[in-house]
Amino acid sequence: MAGTTDRTGTDMRWNGWGDPARATPLPGAVTGLLRDWLGVEPREERAARLEEIAVPGPALGEEARRALLSAVGERAEWLRTDAESRIRHTRGKSTPDLLRMRSGDLADTPAAVVLPGHHDEVLAVLRACAAHRMPVVPFGGGTSVVGGLAPARRGPFVALDLRRMNALLALDPVSRTATFQSGLRAPEAERILAGHGFTLGHFPQSYEWATLGGFAATRSSGQASAGYGRFDDMVLGLTLATPEGTLDTGRAPRSAAGPDLRQLVLGSEGAFGVITSVTVRVRPVPRVRRYEGWRFASFEEGAAALRRLAQDGPRPTVLRLSDETETLVGLADPAALGPEGTGRSAGCLAIAGFEGTEEDTALRREGAAAVLRESGGTFAGEEPGRRWADGRYSAPYLRDSLLDAGAFAETLETAAYWSRLPRLHAAVREALTATLTGAGTPPLVMCHISHVYENGASLYFTVVSAQGDDPVAHWSRAKRAASEAILAAGGTISHHHGVGTDHRDWYVEEAGSLGVAALRAVKRRLDPAGVLSPGVLLPAE
Repeated sequence: MAGTTDRTGTDMRWNGWGDPARATPLPGAVTGLLRDWLGVEPREERAARLEEIAVPGPALGEEARRALLSAVGERAEWLRTDAESRIRHTRGKSTPDLLRMRSGDLADTPAAVVLPGHHDEVLAVLRACAAHRMPVVPFGGGTSVVGGLAPARRGPFVALDLRRMNALLALDPVSRTATFQSGLRAPEAERILAGHGFTLGHFPQSYEWATLGGFAATRSSGQASAGYGRFDDMVLGLTLATPEGTLDTGRAPRSAAGPDLRQLVLGSEGAFGVITSVTVRVRPVPRVRRYEGWRFASFEEGAAALRRLAQDGPRPTVLRLSDETETLVGLADPAALGPEGTGRSAGCLAIAGFEGTEEDTALRREGAAAVLRESGGTFAGEEPGRRWADGRYSAPYLRDSLLDAGAFAETLETAAYWSRLPRLHAAVREALTATLTGAGTPPLVMCHISHVYENGASLYFTVVSAQGDDPVAHWSRAKRAASEAILAAGGTISHHHGVGTDHRDWYVEEAGSLGVAALRAVKRRLDPAGVLSPGVLLPAE
């Protein structure tokens, strides 16, 4: 349908998030508050510059190089071993990833970057990697925050960059489906669909850089999931390339023909194969978009209101709730950064958004307002909703500015049934606060309900603290404590960030020994050489 274009010149900031032109320093007043209230000290050493980093040799054997070059049609530009290409494909975008990059740590740098242009070339690359026992890691937008781009096996590996696979393959306006190559970035997919009057409706915080294949591989969930559903709800079919051949799934929107193999591939994070195309459900572009704020006296009261809407309706398209600390910080109150501020209460802010036709939006908005008022909510107008919509993709840029100033900022997320949510919220906050409190200075721990379902919801935590002498080790201890608290409180180790290597051990505990054995059997059949994302999702055997 649409021609393939090369976006090889479009790269994220190599040691930060997104467009380098959008990186802005923190105001001096905020830097001072970080120092006074959280014990943040200015960085003593500047971050390493790209051109200063000494990159080890590619360690790519000549036979393996020839096989990879042959797989991409003998085109040298699609097999890259130069230092900059390899650095830009090193790790993902978690805070530990960025801190390692800023220190010049390139232990997880690939030996080569391969850029296939279509499914058959992906198959050829995978077969070449299997023949030469060369691990291969799919690379879409590079937005992983759970160690999904750094295989656990040491030694040379290949980064399989899918950016050239960015075409619309088919559009069925009658069935309202679209089939895309997996390397297409989300904004371009929306632009293409809008030209036909459709939208996917999937807008996670990584939206500006992430790819459709990445969404499927990690079971992504967008900020409008209350109305459009998660990405795995949208996928009707997909094609998987493996060293052993091709797996095609999805002949119809629903089927009773045995277990649904789509569900085996969704969330597999490159461990079973490389998703090369996805067929997704699309919907008409909404004529109206309205976002507004509601205030509740407490997080418990607000959560009860969201539960009523999620279970009994009418359900907004966007529905989220910040706890007391996140609400206070969101109000841009500088005192919120200190221990005195975190003890105050500005209540809890909920955002309700409505998208659709004029009539449908008005009906759902009126009905939801009645439920929110009955549940103790106070209408806060459209300004909070507009502010949220305008800044919905800005948090990762703020994270970079905090790192530049010497602060540590990171996120984690989970989900649970409604009845378990209060205990889960308290347990994770306590674990993070206990392990990140240093020299009597507690961290700033914020949380919001980001996605709602009839039976439960997700919790998304943001932490800001002093970096300390070894911030990566400091966070590792806190993340471990929080992960243990999540499982003990009945939550899942990840709602939408995925498993990667960071969550793998807790995922193994969550899945159970028999479940892990079954997944290992699948991997052995599809990847007998064990070259696909070793250590991601499952421990290496």
